[in-house]
Amino acid sequence: MSMQTSLSAMSMSPSTGQGLAADARSLDALKLAANGNDPKAVREAAKQFESLFMRELIKSMREATMKSGLLDSDGEKLGTDLLDQQFAVQLSGLPGGLTDAITRQLTQQMSGTAKAPTIALGAEAARIKPAANQRSFVEQHDDAAERVSRETGIPASFMIGQAGHETGWGRSEIRHRDGTPSHNLFGIKAGGSWTGPTVAVTTTEYIGGEPRKVTARFRAYDSYEESFRDYARLIGNSPRYEKARASVSSVSAYASELHRAGYATDPAYAAKLSRAIHTTLKIQRT
Repeated sequence: MSMQTSLSAMSMSPSTGQGLAADARSLDALKLAANGNDPKAVREAAKQFESLFMRELIKSMREATMKSGLLDSDGEKLGTDLLDQQFAVQLSGLPGGLTDAITRQLTQQMSGTAKAPTIALGAEAARIKPAANQRSFVEQHDDAAERVSRETGIPASFMIGQAGHETGWGRSEIRHRDGTPSHNLFGIKAGGSWTGPTVAVTTTEYIGGEPRKVTARFRAYDSYEESFRDYARLIGNSPRYEKARASVSSVSAYASELHRAGYATDPAYAAKLSRAIHTTLKIQRT
């Protein structure tokens, strides 16, 4: 096969199912089509991702078993890379392979049926006796938290538990001066990047381990669901909470990682948050 023929083969449209989406624009086009819930587009996107994975695997195997010579030309290297791409395409999309697994995962995510991790109740949960206001708070926010959870992977019980702790289970919500709710369930402050409405309140910060009253500006929302979504964006997009995102299968680990990342200044925050989440879990399961 000539070099020109190889290049033509590699530049085929992804819709043919025979080429490799080797650039970001091709992958973006596939992901956009897949988001339309077209089963063929979803499988094609999955196949392209497997192709890219197989290409890197073949390249790594080649580099591990062959040493480049001093006389290797740029043309020979390009030819080898194109050959790797062809092998990757041929090895992708086989029955029972990665394409099938990726297709199932993409379909679940887009249909909102991705399974949440199974969360075990800690020993402390057996001693927890939820109060009426705690049950009311969980029931009030359960639907909104579940919707956000299906989209982001953060367990609804974690979000509701943290919202309950931050607001005293609804009794100490951040409010505007006229008494209307700010819908801020997580005590997220309004930093320089926030362009939405705000509310100024007096809060407790721990400075040098000592509690002090300070005035701070917090974000305000139009609804409680918007608050859940903003919290999920904060946890999902900030590198500082990467370890917390990786710990959603454990209540204590998630609470500890949030505290280590600096979500709150209270030295006992992890323990308090852990108890609030266990309280939520117990309410949801009884």
